[in-house]
Amino acid sequence: MTKKTCAACGGNLYEEPLLFFANMPKAAQFFPDQEQLASESGIDLTVCQCAACGLVQLLSDPVDYYREVVRAAAVSEEMKSFRFDQFSGFISDFGLAGKKMIEIGCGGGDYLSVLQQCDVAATGLEYGKASVAGCRQQGLSVVEGYLDNESTRIEGGPYDAFMILNFLEHMPAPKQSLLAMVNNLTDIGVGLVEVPNFDMILRQQLFSEFIQDHLFYFTQSTLCALLQQSGFEVLDCREIWHDYILSATVRKRPRQNLSHFVDAQVSLKEQMQAYVREIKAQGGRVAVWGAGHQALAVIALTEIGGLIEYVIDSAKFKQGKFTPATHVPTVGPEKLLENDIQALIIMAGSYSEEVAGIARKTCGSSLRISVLGENGLCDVS
Repeated sequence: MTKKTCAACGGNLYEEPLLFFANMPKAAQFFPDQEQLASESGIDLTVCQCAACGLVQLLSDPVDYYREVVRAAAVSEEMKSFRFDQFSGFISDFGLAGKKMIEIGCGGGDYLSVLQQCDVAATGLEYGKASVAGCRQQGLSVVEGYLDNESTRIEGGPYDAFMILNFLEHMPAPKQSLLAMVNNLTDIGVGLVEVPNFDMILRQQLFSEFIQDHLFYFTQSTLCALLQQSGFEVLDCREIWHDYILSATVRKRPRQNLSHFVDAQVSLKEQMQAYVREIKAQGGRVAVWGAGHQALAVIALTEIGGLIEYVIDSAKFKQGKFTPATHVPTVGPEKLLENDIQALIIMAGSYSEEVAGIARKTCGSSLRISVLGENGLCDVS
């Protein structure tokens, strides 16, 4: 293949491959019979790395059965015991008792049957028809399908929790599949995402771990980066099962609630307008010191532009012009020498105290000076 971009983040791959393996097995689950030997040959594997996100990956196409989970060996009793304790702890930690949890890529139901023993409504998603039928014969709840893209919807959703166990590395579009999972979760959905541990593979120089089936090789760093890019917060990521597995606990990233910003804007608008109108009712004139982006926004959002005389700023390139949106004249600090205002509102952020000192020294005690801080307007002596 000649692709040059990362299949996960879309960034550019380094032009020079990391490794090249010739005559490799074409798939972990392909074993030629006697009749196929004459035509069967190995394949070449090229291992590359994304220059943007750092993810190590193959240039290869996925194997034909990439949508299916195929576990050739039965899950050991030790692993079953480990998974039961792991799943039970996860369910307890996130208050999932009685809630809906789905395993993405459940295969023949090895882990799903363990999950069914825990206190959740367990469901599996599996593409392979034979595996789906086998699961159902065991009395397991399974939906036939695959997370092709972010618009994919899983029957029975949204789910409160999910797990993807050693399947993400097979997916040719892992970000799209993860985004699909996000869209099939409740607003506070959580999950377990596990992949083979490339950090351990690097430490132990396990060059034999590269195989056509595994398109991606995740370190803790690159796994967390992909999960975060795909709409999750990573709550924990650690090595488990004799360091062979990276296990990430994630939560669907919540949408920010900024409604309190509107309340703050309304409150400040009322305070600013009351302040300016009080001065003007006494025959006075008000100016503002500060033409930074926050001050410009405050002038616009509190609608005091038509009530103030001018805006003072020390930046020469702003002077002699007008504030955007509100069209208030912008002048230099020397304007204070004219003593033509009775009140000055300072909106200069961390420089406000220094500016107040300059204004007081220039105009004396006759000028009412107020600073806009985190608690609103405050008069300074």
